[in-house]
Amino acid sequence: MPTMKDVAQEAGVALGTVSKVFNGIAVGESYRVKVEAAAQKLGYEVNQYARGLRAGTTSTAALILPSVDHPFFSLLAQHICAALLQRNYRMLLYVTAAQPDAERECVGMVRQNKADGVIALTYNQLETVEGLPFVSIDRCLGPGVPCVASDNYAGGRLAAEKLLELGCSHPAFLRVGSPNLSETDKRGDGFESLCRARQVPYEMLRLDDGAEEIQFREFFRSHMKDGNLEIDGIFCSTDLLACRIRFLLEDLGLRVPEDVQIIGFDGVRQFGTGALYCSTILQPVQKIAETCVDLLLAKDRSNIPALVCLPVSYVSGGTTRE
Repeated sequence: MPTMKDVAQEAGVALGTVSKVFNGIAVGESYRVKVEAAAQKLGYEVNQYARGLRAGTTSTAALILPSVDHPFFSLLAQHICAALLQRNYRMLLYVTAAQPDAERECVGMVRQNKADGVIALTYNQLETVEGLPFVSIDRCLGPGVPCVASDNYAGGRLAAEKLLELGCSHPAFLRVGSPNLSETDKRGDGFESLCRARQVPYEMLRLDDGAEEIQFREFFRSHMKDGNLEIDGIFCSTDLLACRIRFLLEDLGLRVPEDVQIIGFDGVRQFGTGALYCSTILQPVQKIAETCVDLLLAKDRSNIPALVCLPVSYVSGGTTRE
């Protein structure tokens, strides 16, 4: 492997001149051209990691996700990567299966100067991130750690309002997720608030991750009367849950949307760019990603907000009667 000394000898310049060129320090144009030409001829590549250690930055950010088999997480990773590339940053992706130890190990990378900061969508409460360049998605981790989220509460109210506008008289909210508190819990809170304000009967079913299908079947059977389901509209906490519930209802002999209308949350599309899985509350994924990167790389962190809530919107995808 060629070294900087080899490049200096090939270019006919001092070793210090080569070092300046590779570290972005101004030199005469003729020297820069000679050094770059020599490096290309020899196949010399700058050790970006070592260079970053000397400069106190690696130009790398770590993204922590619980999985990438969820379409929303995959789309989020794509947009964060794109936003970082626009800033000449690279992204390290860590998929932790929501394991606390794996998440803490990723945070440790920042302390070891292997990454300049972390953007994380974590299912666990991390205690070691204060004072680090860190941005959380959907979960408030403590003072000095900004959290970026959609306006989940407004999204829940919007979903309930839309179901009532479409003629539903007895809606329900279904949720499967982490038992740890997060901003996403506000989806159900907003739904409940709107139903109470309109004085309509409603149902709530909140289950932790790993919930079995039988729990949903029992829920629906408990609301059957004379062979008909009392619930005529369902707001699901995610689009994937909405898809799962639709298949379950059809298996029970109920038609969607003729008998039961469904609205999800996320804005997930089939095959990435195809049709929506269902009518949904659309999260501004690209804006979430760009906001996370802006906050992470902000030079002045003294006025960074504790929570940034971004607006959502309703999009019809075929599981409601418009």
